[in-house]
Amino acid sequence: MSMQTGAETLKVKVDFSEKKGPVKPLHGVGQPPFYGLDFSMFRYLTDAGIPFSRLHDVGGWFGGSMFVDIPNLFPDFGKDPADPASYDFTFTDMLISALTEASVEPVFRLGVSIENFVEIKAYRVFPPADNLKWAKICEGVIRHYTEGWADGFYHKIRYWEIWNEPDNEEDPLKNPMWRGTMEQYFELYGTASRYLKNRFPHLKIGGYASCGFYAIAGIETDPNAKATAREEYFVEYFEKFLEYVKTNGCPLDFFSWHSYASIENTAIFARYARKMLDGYGFTETETMCNEWNCEVFHRGTAHHAAVTAAMMLSFQHLPVDSAMFYDAQLSPSVYGSLFNPLTREPLPSYEAFLAFNELYKRGTETGLTFEGAAAGIYGAASFDEEKGGAIVIANVSPSEKRLEYCSGGRNIVSYRLLTEEGLRAEAPCSGLPATLPGNSILTVITE
Repeated sequence: MSMQTGAETLKVKVDFSEKKGPVKPLHGVGQPPFYGLDFSMFRYLTDAGIPFSRLHDVGGWFGGSMFVDIPNLFPDFGKDPADPASYDFTFTDMLISALTEASVEPVFRLGVSIENFVEIKAYRVFPPADNLKWAKICEGVIRHYTEGWADGFYHKIRYWEIWNEPDNEEDPLKNPMWRGTMEQYFELYGTASRYLKNRFPHLKIGGYASCGFYAIAGIETDPNAKATAREEYFVEYFEKFLEYVKTNGCPLDFFSWHSYASIENTAIFARYARKMLDGYGFTETETMCNEWNCEVFHRGTAHHAAVTAAMMLSFQHLPVDSAMFYDAQLSPSVYGSLFNPLTREPLPSYEAFLAFNELYKRGTETGLTFEGAAAGIYGAASFDEEKGGAIVIANVSPSEKRLEYCSGGRNIVSYRLLTEEGLRAEAPCSGLPATLPGNSILTVITE
């Protein structure tokens, strides 16, 4: 690989003795990759150590009428939630068992899938006719998957999320997720969260999968920026939600939010969410970015892979407790960015998840600093006494960097380098590659 004339030097210094805290579960995904009832591609999730798969929009716009959504699991709202015969767990049992066998923990969204053509006709996005009964239906679902009820299971599913993006549009007639008012969602959350937390104090109950905080990012990056009314509504919704749950004593074990913005703006979202939660007294509430994807229209390129790795590396140094990429589905949509739906082969961005997992499985983040040409560079290192060290560096800039490395006393065993030219792996090796091309991911394993 030739080095560009005049390439600037990037000095990489690692200190595996500096313990900075745990590597967080930031390489989760949304919809897992499956066709029908063929779950064979879950092996890719296992290989990349994917910690979570959030079950929203599973099986199509309307959940395929089979998976996860409450109307799929409990088809007739008029029936008794205490009667196992009222439920249809058939297909969701198969999905969740397959994920569990693949060592992936589900994050279970209690609610419905998006209805993209809601302005023509809405089907399932209406507020429940009875909030307490809806909560009791959710209780049955949780009991089935975690307590063995109704010929069920004892799966490890800790996170139970009440609905998704009820803030999607202020006008209920245009909202593809919630054909109700803000106040109606707050009432549902209040009733369901208190009931479920009382019933399952050991589980994490939260919500509400906010659309994001684009208006806040605009204010911080450009004083003259003008947010859209919809973006301002997202912020208003969040602040009123926090006021409601605080005033009404609602549990909020985790707060979930979304971002399809840049790495820089997503960092602003993360800090804002944490600041607001702390300000309302929710200092122990986890923050979960459980839908994110940056520069989606670069899907299938090395640049998108580098940006994807960089986002996870950025999250590691932000007040974010967990994250889920949207998503791993087998889809021609740009949002299905990990697998080619025709060949079922991984796209370049899958390398970002393999890379981050090398950090994650070593457990403890350690010292890593850059000097020199660090523009567009993101990185982290981790170490385990048995597994050795790992370093991941993403270069999201188009510029090639000349590499200099200070090992911290640990010899390099191998490396993988993903570039626009493809994937290059060297093992054993005696050092880093001479250069770090633009739009690349470098994963280094040391003694």
